[in-house]
Amino acid sequence: MISVICVWSFNAEICLELKQIKMKKQVPVSTIMTKNVIKLNLTDDLTKAEMLFKKHHIRHIPVVNSNKIIGMLSYTDLLRISFVDAVDDEDEVVDVTVYNMFTVEQVMAKKLVTVSPETTIKEVAEILSSREFHALPVVEGDLLVGIVTTTDIIKYLLKQY
Repeated sequence: MISVICVWSFNAEICLELKQIKMKKQVPVSTIMTKNVIKLNLTDDLTKAEMLFKKHHIRHIPVVNSNKIIGMLSYTDLLRISFVDAVDDEDEVVDVTVYNMFTVEQVMAKKLVTVSPETTIKEVAEILSSREFHALPVVEGDLLVGIVTTTDIIKYLLKQY
C-alpha cells in the first residue's frame, strides 16, 4: 500500500501522481463490469445459448432463476459437448443435434465464484489469474447485477497506459 503525505513543495506534481496511483488500486469492479448482461434461464436450450454467444460475440452467459444466479455457461462448455468435425466450411453452423441431448443445467458450471460490485479490480484480477475461468458474476446478495471478464480487466489496464 502506498502512503502519501503531501506538503506544499516543488514536487506537488509527484505527490498528485502518487495519490492517483493509490486511488486506482481501490477502483471497484462496478466501474468496468457489463451491467446489461445477456442471461439464460434453465428452461432455455443449448441452441438458444449458441445463438446468443454468436449474436452478441460473448463467451460467458450467466444462468438465472428470477435474476438469481444459479450457474454459468461458457462457449467452451458448448464446444466440449459438440463435435469438432460437425462445423461446416464457414465455421458458422454447428450440428445442433448434440445440443438436444443435454440441458443448460447439465452443461453449466454450478460451483460459482462471485464478487460484489464493491470488489476492487485488483481483487478480481487476482481471482481470475489464479483460477481456470475467465468471467465472474457480479452479485448483490443473490441477485445478478453484472459480469466481469478477463477482457474487461485487460481493457482497463490498457487505459492506464
